[in-house]
Amino acid sequence: MTHVPVDPALEVALDHAADRLHEEFAGVFARETVAEVVADSHDALAGYSVATYVPLLTQRFARERLRAIAVTKGTIMSDRPEVLFVCVHNAGRSQMAAALLAHHAQGSVVVRSAGSAPADSINPAVVEVMAELGLDLSQEFPKPLTTESVQAADVVITMGCGDACPIFPGKRYLDWQLDDPAGQGADAVRVIRDDIDGRVRGLLAELTAQPSDSNA
Repeated sequence: MTHVPVDPALEVALDHAADRLHEEFAGVFARETVAEVVADSHDALAGYSVATYVPLLTQRFARERLRAIAVTKGTIMSDRPEVLFVCVHNAGRSQMAAALLAHHAQGSVVVRSAGSAPADSINPAVVEVMAELGLDLSQEFPKPLTTESVQAADVVITMGCGDACPIFPGKRYLDWQLDDPAGQGADAVRVIRDDIDGRVRGLLAELTAQPSDSNA
């Protein structure tokens, strides 16, 4: 497969990222497969103007994709619900939802987020209001929606991205109608954040509810 050309220094950095991920996924993926996912992840991020910390962000994105692929193929058995939040730019709503669910779930849910047309960076007002809750989004970055992220999810929650998200049988799809933080100040984004927080808490209660014992 042909990939986006990179300079020699970046090529070495991406090769090292592939080495680290191959070690992390030892026994799950061949080195060649990991390298291909790393290169493809770099291509995907390069298409959305990621210009800084490219090797690090590529490695983080490739790690998410590798895990999703492994879950989908059954080579990693997930013992936790997997939730994917999708909005258009992955710069506001889906980022806040993912951070809030990860925070409240404390590891009991696997959380991902993506955008159908990712922005260049996270909305600064979103970073500001999430910091008020002690949640740091300053190191996060918008990620493109991938097929494997949808396939690996048990629940897919869309937020204003229309029909861009592929539909696979066996998934639970929810569409949350929320205002878009794009172009809004902190006061307005704070209201959206709190709306998302309430929905996330409700979702978490559903996902972690213990099944009732019919024989009790």
